[in-house]
Amino acid sequence: MRLEPITWDRLTGALAARLDGLAPGDGGDWLKACVDGAPAARPEETARLLADELRLRGRDVMCVDTGGFLRPASLRYEYGKRDPDTYYGGWFDTGALWREVFGPLEPGGGGRVLPDLWDPATDRATRTPYRTLSPGGVLLLHGPFLLGHWFPFDLTVHLLLSPGALARRTPEEAAWTLPAFARYEEEVAPADAADAVVRADHPSHPAWSGLRD
Repeated sequence: MRLEPITWDRLTGALAARLDGLAPGDGGDWLKACVDGAPAARPEETARLLADELRLRGRDVMCVDTGGFLRPASLRYEYGKRDPDTYYGGWFDTGALWREVFGPLEPGGGGRVLPDLWDPATDRATRTPYRTLSPGGVLLLHGPFLLGHWFPFDLTVHLLLSPGALARRTPEEAAWTLPAFARYEEEVAPADAADAVVRADHPSHPAWSGLRD
């Protein structure tokens, strides 16, 4: 894959322009995009920059962090607190994402999305109120392992880290998660599946693949 150096401002500007020129792919009134990446790649920062660009273009934007859709601790820790296979396939409540985030944005939906569902600190449901995304608005979902679930995204961005950069930038206490990302690479090949790939080994010097047609 050929990657070209780019600044974050130019990158998010190009992504915003692509989204601004798209019609929702499922026939609904909203666009759905994701920034997929390991926590070490800080997908929330890219999503924030992209949201800012879209708002400058007059779009209503809602950022949703998959960290707000964790499953209860009794399920996450069923095989211990450091099981990489459970982290990969059992920590995030994809069913709740379908129901509370994507369902309201289907054709005929009302756009009433729940920004988060579960607080991992208290291990209880949050009390965050629903928010209605305006017609023509954009959902930006960010977090790890977002590809391969058949989520109805109109645009997908994958933040790519080399194995060495991923290991260096992952805190020591989270090093047990590294095999989960290796499995994701092997089973999903996110760099092949995404509409745009951003190499983020050096946070201040990103490079990207451009946008696939």
